[in-house]
Amino acid sequence: MKKIITIAGSNSQKSINKSLITYTSGLLEDVEIISIDFNDYVLPIYGVDFEAENGIPTSVKRLDALFNTADGFMVSLAEHNGSYSAVFKNTLDWLSRVNAKVWREKPMLLMATSPGGRGGASVLQSASAYFPFMGASITDTFSLPSFYDNFNNGEINDESLQAEIHSKAHKFQTTIQS
Repeated sequence: MKKIITIAGSNSQKSINKSLITYTSGLLEDVEIISIDFNDYVLPIYGVDFEAENGIPTSVKRLDALFNTADGFMVSLAEHNGSYSAVFKNTLDWLSRVNAKVWREKPMLLMATSPGGRGGASVLQSASAYFPFMGASITDTFSLPSFYDNFNNGEINDESLQAEIHSKAHKFQTTIQS
């Protein structure tokens, strides 16, 4: 059975990106979902001096080992001031110190959502350009605008957005199965 690591790029207990990733991962069939919660991997702020003095934190090594088991990644990024959340960027920085190809050249469905009408478009654009250098094989991207208008009772309620994410999840599923 293929293993898919899901990441909501936030440490919020009420993350709307976690809601989106839970919904989207539920569209996949015959896969094992491994959901990463950044609250389970509390890390110091990355710095070369800290790393020189203390080495790589154990929780980074555990997360890196988990990434080695993945057949694909589903990532939904929170957008903070047009960029990644601090917890996501810090985790990415630490992981890159163990393996520069953080995403292991594995397929990735990359998503974002926000309460606003752009749906995390800025962070999605940034990640789409940057993640391939870190080993992501992005199969597709998806932006869910106006989260609170378009997502209710655990699902996307706008028919065109629902059809779009179903299509992109199917493409991701096909890619990881081949």
